[in-house]
Amino acid sequence: MAARELASGLWTLDGPLRVGGLELGTRTTAIRLSAGGLWVHSPGPLDDSARAALEKNGPVRALVAPNAMHHLFLPENATAFPEAQVWAAPGVRAKREEIAEIHELGESAPDLWSADLQQLAIGGVPRLTEFAFFHPASRTLLLTDLCFNVRRSDSWLVRTFMRLNQAWERFGPSRVMRSMIRDKSALRASLDRVLAWDFDRVIVTHGDVLESGGREALRDAFAPFC
Repeated sequence: MAARELASGLWTLDGPLRVGGLELGTRTTAIRLSAGGLWVHSPGPLDDSARAALEKNGPVRALVAPNAMHHLFLPENATAFPEAQVWAAPGVRAKREEIAEIHELGESAPDLWSADLQQLAIGGVPRLTEFAFFHPASRTLLLTDLCFNVRRSDSWLVRTFMRLNQAWERFGPSRVMRSMIRDKSALRASLDRVLAWDFDRVIVTHGDVLESGGREALRDAFAPFC
């Protein structure tokens, strides 16, 4: 995986992810902390190029599993970068007992990255337990499974599934994600707090990066549902 620099001190790395026979792909985001080192969001598969890209801009200080589902590659990253702190959404620690120490994400950003990033637990979707992150220096919002933006695939199976999932060629929540909503008012309250952040770009973990117009796109995407 080659690193793509989107802004000063902000890189993405796209890698493979096969789920149920579908090649959905996954995206890792790395941000340089003002105190030095990298903060790594949704760590992905570590081939030689991905590891070299992180080490080139590193050292890696934090590995962050931002929701209850994005932990598949956390153990190999924790092994590769033993000096990094591992942070994860509630529920991940029980699924990854092979990692010696996992810190649980909370409402406030820890000291390690509080000077560079803001974070928010998204309410109303307890199965997902997703955290949104905001990087003010680049006006970038980071989401994981809350929104997809899949617009390209060589696989007819992926294209068909994404159409059925109402997540093809559009930015917004998938049909599967919407089925997980248990408290629309709590989700709405979280979205209102996210929309108060001054972001323009949105990096999603599945699909294309939305380079501009992110606040309007997020607001419009959820308007019909909550």
